[in-house]
Amino acid sequence: MKTFGLIFVLYHPTEEFLANLAKASTTCSNVVAVDNSPEADARLHERLRERGMQVIFNRNKGGLAGAYNRGAEVLLAQQCEVIFLLDQDSDIDASFFERMMQACIELGTDVFLLGPKIYEINLQRCMPIFPPGKRLPKAVRIDDQAAGLLPTLCIISSGSAISAAAYQKLGAFREDYFIEYIDIEYSLRASSQKVPVYMNAAVTMRQTTGQIERHGKRFTTNHAAWRRYYGARNAVHCLNLYRSYWGLHRLSGLLAIQQVIRVLQYEPQRLRKVTAIACGYLDGVFGRLGTFEDLHPHIAAFCRQSKRNRVSINGNSSATATESGS
Repeated sequence: MKTFGLIFVLYHPTEEFLANLAKASTTCSNVVAVDNSPEADARLHERLRERGMQVIFNRNKGGLAGAYNRGAEVLLAQQCEVIFLLDQDSDIDASFFERMMQACIELGTDVFLLGPKIYEINLQRCMPIFPPGKRLPKAVRIDDQAAGLLPTLCIISSGSAISAAAYQKLGAFREDYFIEYIDIEYSLRASSQKVPVYMNAAVTMRQTTGQIERHGKRFTTNHAAWRRYYGARNAVHCLNLYRSYWGLHRLSGLLAIQQVIRVLQYEPQRLRKVTAIACGYLDGVFGRLGTFEDLHPHIAAFCRQSKRNRVSINGNSSATATESGS
């Protein structure tokens, strides 16, 4: 059996999220909890260490990507062969690691990315896969599939298993992306370098993406303005990086327009969010990366979310959770 460890990312964790961590730690003995909260909670950190977990206080340096990279450094130093990533709002069952590790062995290679099937709780359906091989891949629904390792172009980071050999070949997650599209970029990087990417249809993880609200066949994520900035910017930059492999770069402008339409239709703070999307899109086109605050301090201050609309920075980006509806 391959050795494995878990990177669990925290950000202002609620009791519900800490319960998710406790559940994961009962079936994985090697847990690195990376706290991305802006202020250290010494009592929480001590409590986690008493339960046998390793704790890294990252203070959100490099965002979600930075948390993954700091955790990976620890697990690689311990000679772990498989690295699992899990965000605090992800819900797994007791057999998750056992069945995912079984699939890792069945792949028959030491270089891979493997994700579970993702059930979006608020949408009450599974995210589709994007089978590779076509210049412009199309989404394929897998709600009814309960077995098999399905080749796909992208997986989301939370719940994924990355072999140590794959991480060492591909390198670290992009910390200049901070949060959105870090998993999509990593998956496309893997596919472009012939590292296989699969979704394990036999294992389902329950996940929430933002604060999704359904409006008939459409939905919106209600992401704060700063999240909208990173989503628009990183989509343009990421999809352009791999334009020689796939035609996905043609979609980045449409994705930005779609975000604007959903915000105008259904969300509060419209001016702030549309400003953030427009700014992010232009930064993506011109390759300006880094944190929103460093690049545009005044615009970022204007777009800063209100406390009542606060959304965890720990949330996932997703190649498949677009706001296009059905």
